[in-house]
Amino acid sequence: SAFHRLFQVVPEERANVARIFNLAREDVRGFDIYARQIAKLLANRPAVLEDLLDSLFVIAMADGRLHDAELSYLRAVATIFGFDAVTFERIRQGHLGPDASDPYVVLGVTATVTDAELKIVYRRLVKEHHPDRLIADGMPPEFIKVATDKIAAINAAYDRIQRDRGAL
Repeated sequence: SAFHRLFQVVPEERANVARIFNLAREDVRGFDIYARQIAKLLANRPAVLEDLLDSLFVIAMADGRLHDAELSYLRAVATIFGFDAVTFERIRQGHLGPDASDPYVVLGVTATVTDAELKIVYRRLVKEHHPDRLIADGMPPEFIKVATDKIAAINAAYDRIQRDRGAL
């Protein structure tokens, strides 16, 4: 059901997509081939790759828990997509909710970041993940939803750091 909420499939392709999804659910061996193809196809679109990884997190957490095997799979996909460990940790923490996670990790910075550097990183993340950008690129609604949630986590993390630093 999480997959169907995230991805709208035209009726004539539902049977094919369901077959592939069910095969992948039973055995993830060979996922790296598909992940590499997607990474190559979207090499100049890291924000879209991140949205796709976000969607995989949502699917993995559909049962309310992120299992160790799922985390390993997601980490491997992130590596194939070209994300480093700090970026993966930021994405992972973003799915724990802004109140339950370290806002510095959500933004991919350390607590020693200056206010000026923080603002630059924040603006870059907002620009990369803003839903309007995806809408303009013709991305499907499911990616827009993921981007909207990501922007909310980014904004909440930035606001929390600003409050903690007495800037708000």
